[in-house]
Order: sequence, then structure tokens, then C-alpha cells
Amino acid sequence: MAKSTQSKSASKGRPVVSSAHLADGASPALSELEFSINLAATAYHRWMVRCAAAAGAQLTPLEVLIMHTVRHRDRPKRLTDITLVLDIEDTHLATYALRKLEAAGLVEATRAGKEKLIGPTAAGIAFCENYRQIREQLLVGPARSQGPSEDMLSQLAQQMRLLSGSYNQAARAAATL
Repeated sequence: MAKSTQSKSASKGRPVVSSAHLADGASPALSELEFSINLAATAYHRWMVRCAAAAGAQLTPLEVLIMHTVRHRDRPKRLTDITLVLDIEDTHLATYALRKLEAAGLVEATRAGKEKLIGPTAAGIAFCENYRQIREQLLVGPARSQGPSEDMLSQLAQQMRLLSGSYNQAARAAATL
């Protein structure tokens, strides 16, 4: 990180962390990243809820993620596909969110043989379009003018996906202890 973008605390050699006892280990930078991920995740969840409300629906962050996944490529999805894409371990959380989305009239279930498929309703498609327009206006425009380039965002996303694999592997290992 360039010195001009570091915080005062970090520029003095101390990482910006929420748990100094974790930063005392072999990788203080990882502790700093974890704190930043937490701040980013909290802000992102807040954004999703407020954007969804502005788009016309009172949804939780998980419901917003599931709604956009259901709408993705305008093809019906199986529950297992939704949980796989979003890396949801507890299927009942996705099932509950889908029930709420169905009750709100944003998704509907259909059958293809024995399989239950979830797809967006016309109201769900309209919600996603409203959400997209609000996102473009309030988030994308300002982020493009003052934030990282598209290439840098893509590189960061790739690094985050790689890092998530490390955390998933560590979680599996921790479950065996």
C-alpha cells in the first residue's frame, strides 16, 4: 500500500486492527485485512438493505443476494445451485429467505419433473431493475470517479476469491480439531 493511502496508525508501523492479540502473530497484515473485510462487509450489507428499500422491498442482505442470484441470466435455479454459488452452508437459511421472497411476490417456484426450480416473477425482475438503476446512480458513478480502476477491482476480486479458499480450507481443518 502506498504511504499516502495509509492511516496515521499504520504509517507508524502499527496495523489498523480490531484484535491486537491476533495481529501479534506471524501476519499482522492478515489481521489488518480481516478488519478491513469486516468493515467492508458491514458497509456492503447496509448498502444492500438500503438500496433494496429504495428499490421497493424490505429485504435482508441474504435475501438481496439470493434475489439477484435467482435473477442471474434469467434462468430458473435449483436451491442447491443457489447455495453453491453463494457458498451457503446452512441450506435452511436459503430456504427461509426464498419463502420470504416468494411471499413478497418476487420469486416463484415451478416444477421440472421432480426438481423444484426458482425463478423471478415480473415484480422480482422489476425490483432487480430498480436496484440496478439506484446502484448505478448512487454507487457506481461515484466509485468510478474516485475509486480503483475496473482492472484493479477485477484483480482485487480475484485475490478475494483466492483468499476465501484459504479461509474455507482453514475452516474445514478447524472443524477437525
